[in-house]
Amino acid sequence: MAKTFEDKTGAEVTVALNEDTQSYEITVADGTVAGHAYYLPGPEAETERIFFHTVVDEEFGGRGLSKFLVAEALDDSRERGVTVVPVCPLFVKKLQETGDDYTAQGGKFRNATGADIDIVKRQA
Repeated sequence: MAKTFEDKTGAEVTVALNEDTQSYEITVADGTVAGHAYYLPGPEAETERIFFHTVVDEEFGGRGLSKFLVAEALDDSRERGVTVVPVCPLFVKKLQETGDDYTAQGGKFRNATGADIDIVKRQA
């Protein structure tokens, strides 16, 4: 399910899960995809997502889009009962800052293991 936000410029942006690309995509008002938060299934494929790379195209930089991507990926994962495994530094930082709140709201996450890193390396 897509969620709409207002970025730092006041423009409308939308974040939605794209299972085909295994990412959350952020699109701007004209429908252009401005960025992605990529994940891979974890060792528990049905219940874990390893978030390993978040990117926003340069032309959309400075608008706070990566924060919307991370926040919505975490919210949607919580709603789906999926355990988040942060490898991407943006996800690591967000969960270091707000992990207690995330788990208090029913979210699940765990630190990445060597096996998780191996999964990412094999797919890269």
